[in-house]
Amino acid sequence: MENISAVLAENLKTLRATKRLSLDKVAEMTGVSKTMLGQIERGESNPTLNTVWKIANGLKISFTSLIHQPQPDTVVVTQNDIQAMHEDHGKYRIFPFFPFDENRRFEVYTVEMDKGAYLSADAHGEGTEEFICVFDGEVTIRVNHEEFTIKEGESIKFKADRAHAYHNSRESLARLSMVIYYPA
Repeated sequence: MENISAVLAENLKTLRATKRLSLDKVAEMTGVSKTMLGQIERGESNPTLNTVWKIANGLKISFTSLIHQPQPDTVVVTQNDIQAMHEDHGKYRIFPFFPFDENRRFEVYTVEMDKGAYLSADAHGEGTEEFICVFDGEVTIRVNHEEFTIKEGESIKFKADRAHAYHNSRESLARLSMVIYYPA
């Protein structure tokens, strides 16, 4: 992680540019001198917590928006970047490409199921939904004592707040994507 002063410097510069504010205007809004603001933006100063609070309050933004490193707009994840989780003696493999994040409320997986692979899942929290798209093969999904056979090119959405199961009864590998949505 970058030095917090460097993160603060970049965040303040970006915020000022986005809002089209001069250093004079930010100084007026925050009560922090133009000289100090310039030093902060150039990474030449390690401001006190009080100074950072003054800037945040004056600009009517959160304190953390000034000190947290922004996430990139684009992230590329390869299967080699991820550690698969295995079930059913390795016949069911799940790759967590985008794990749950409190701000997103969903997670994204790729699943590979060898012939005969089976996974029984307990009910997730109330209101949770799963979205499955089968790309290769065929998967039987059981929800609430009903079975649905989802073939290559087909998708299913179901309430996952009840027990459910996945089964590949075909001879070939089944590959699917899984998005799990968690309500607030």
